[in-house]
Amino acid sequence: MPIIVHRDLPAYQTLLREKVFVMREARAIKQDIRPLRIGLLNLMPTKIATETQIARILSNTPLQVELILIQMESYKPKNTDGTHLSNFYCSFSDAMKIGLDGMIITGAPVENLPFEKVAYWKELEQIMHYAEEQVTSTLHICWGAQAGLYYHHGINKQALAKKRFGVFSHRVADPTCLLFRGFDDRYACPHSRHTEVPLEAIEANEHLQVLSVSDEAGVNIVSTTNLNQIYVFGHMEYDADTLRSEYQRDIDKGMKIDVPAHYFVNDDPFQEVIVNWRSTAHLFYANWLNLVYQKTPYVLAP
Repeated sequence: MPIIVHRDLPAYQTLLREKVFVMREARAIKQDIRPLRIGLLNLMPTKIATETQIARILSNTPLQVELILIQMESYKPKNTDGTHLSNFYCSFSDAMKIGLDGMIITGAPVENLPFEKVAYWKELEQIMHYAEEQVTSTLHICWGAQAGLYYHHGINKQALAKKRFGVFSHRVADPTCLLFRGFDDRYACPHSRHTEVPLEAIEANEHLQVLSVSDEAGVNIVSTTNLNQIYVFGHMEYDADTLRSEYQRDIDKGMKIDVPAHYFVNDDPFQEVIVNWRSTAHLFYANWLNLVYQKTPYVLAP
C-alpha cells in the first residue's frame, strides 16, 4: 500500500521517479481504509531531504500510511523556505486535533548544547509528554533519541573524543523483539554524531532495554520495555550519498574530519559508496509500522 503525501510536496515527485507507490490525498479519502497517521517532527535543517528519506522508508509495507509533517511553533527554521513550511507543515497543536498513531522525532544540529539551552526545548518537552501519553509508539532518531532519554529517563549525553562517523556493524541483542523480526544476527547502520549516551546508564534503568549494539559505535537501538518509546542513535534512513555530502561540507569549511568509516570502497573518498544498510532500514521501519498497527486503536482520541 502507498504512503499518502501532498502531490506538491517535493518528495512526491522524487518517490514517483523511484517507482515508490505514493498516493495523493484526494484518492486516499475515497478508499474505505483508515491509514496509520504518522507524525514526523522534523528538526533537521535539511527538511526536504529528511522528509523524503522518511517518506520513502515508510512506503514499503502493506499498510496505508499518512505522513503528517510537523514543525515547532516556538522556533522559526533558518534553512528552509517559509513557503514550504506553511504549505506542507502543521503545528503540533494542529496534529493533536486529528490524533497520531505513531510519531518520529528526528535529530537536530544542536547536540553540543545542553538540552535546556536549545531554543525549542520547552515545546519539545510538551510534545514528548503528549507522545508518551497519547501516541502508540514514538521513534526518536539520533539527537532526538538523546533528547528522549534525557526527558523521559534523566540520562544525559556525553561528548565523544571525535565524531562517530561512518557505517558500523551492530549485533542484535534481543532477536525475539518484534522490531527485529526477519533480521540477520548483524546489520549495518550509518552514524554521524559528536555525542553518545553511556551504555552503563541505559543498562542501569529498569524501564529500558538495549536492543542492539556495536563494538565500534556503541549503543544503536534502545526501547522502553513496552516499546512505547524507541531510541535509535544511528541513521538507517540516510540516502547513499548523505555521509559523503556531510564529509564534503566539513572539508569545504576547512574542518578536520576523518573519512567516514566503512563507507567508501577501501575507505577511499574518491571511490564509490558501499550501501549495505538499505534493506535493514526498510525492514526495521516495516516492523515498527506493524507494531503500531497492531497496538493502535481504530478510533483515535485526539
